[in-house]
Amino acid sequence: MKRSSDKNSSTVWGYVVFFIIIATIITLSIPIYDYARQRSGGDKGVTSVVMLLVILFLAGLGVLADVIRRKLTFEKPLDQIRQATESIAKGDFSVRLNSDSRFDASGYDEIMQNLNIMAQELSKSEILKSDFVANVSHELKTPLAVIQSYCQLLQEKNLDEEERIKYAQALDQAAKRLTALVTNILKLNKLENQQILTDFEDVKIHSQLEDLIVNYVDLIEEKGIELEVDLQEVTVNSVAGYLEIVWSNLLSNAIKFTDGGGKIKVSAKQVDGKAVVSVSDSGVGMTPETGNRIFEKFYQGDTSHTQEGNGLGLALVKKVIDKLGGSISVSSQLGKGSTFTVTI
Repeated sequence: MKRSSDKNSSTVWGYVVFFIIIATIITLSIPIYDYARQRSGGDKGVTSVVMLLVILFLAGLGVLADVIRRKLTFEKPLDQIRQATESIAKGDFSVRLNSDSRFDASGYDEIMQNLNIMAQELSKSEILKSDFVANVSHELKTPLAVIQSYCQLLQEKNLDEEERIKYAQALDQAAKRLTALVTNILKLNKLENQQILTDFEDVKIHSQLEDLIVNYVDLIEEKGIELEVDLQEVTVNSVAGYLEIVWSNLLSNAIKFTDGGGKIKVSAKQVDGKAVVSVSDSGVGMTPETGNRIFEKFYQGDTSHTQEGNGLGLALVKKVIDKLGGSISVSSQLGKGSTFTVTI
């Protein structure tokens, strides 16, 4: 609203200035005409010539004023915009335009502001892209180095069977970690470039969670974790495959960060026509600073579990939730566990 108000104000002032110039020309012309007629003794020919010269002079001043106006309101900002777009096209996103709204009778001020916003966002995207590539490169190096190292060890002829099995298991874990990393990167890339989601259907969330929990029962029992499940019948119109990504990541994280003797609770209910799913654990928890960054790509607040993940799980969850038009929140205390709540 402020932008529209400023633009309208600028246009009104333009009309006022134009009216003042015309009024000034007319006002000056009347006494000049009387003066010329008196000096010429009423000679119409002389009076006409004088008035013609005066009109030409005043018209020249008007043209000069218009040239200055065009220079300030059109040519100068247009030249700035042209130079800025050329710099942005060459990859320089540090360009910022300084406009003077006092002379904005053409709307170029708004274009400049939008160009500044665009350059700023492109700069952020470039930084994120560079960081993403750097992080991907770093995350790929670790499992690849492990794979290379154990492949060399397995080639030794004097290995006993126990050592060979140990190295083969380490090799398998590294390969799985690499596969998970590549899979998550591909999923994130697909989500970030997919403008419109398709395959919407009625999804029974309680059934999805039941099937998923069954897959994790052995691991939960192996760690000695208590599991509490409270699932009401909840159905939403969404994309089943994407919802499975969310539940799988949240449950696997809860298991990963909860030690033996701890507790995990999974609940689902319908509130005001929306599905609300909560995954709680009594695990390590996190600080407020960590909680503010957990949805960033490759961020891992608890470095003691870096070998069990790649920092992309929650980033993927957040991207899925955003695409589905839902929301996700986290409540956590260091040493007392975390609760993730998803609303669809």
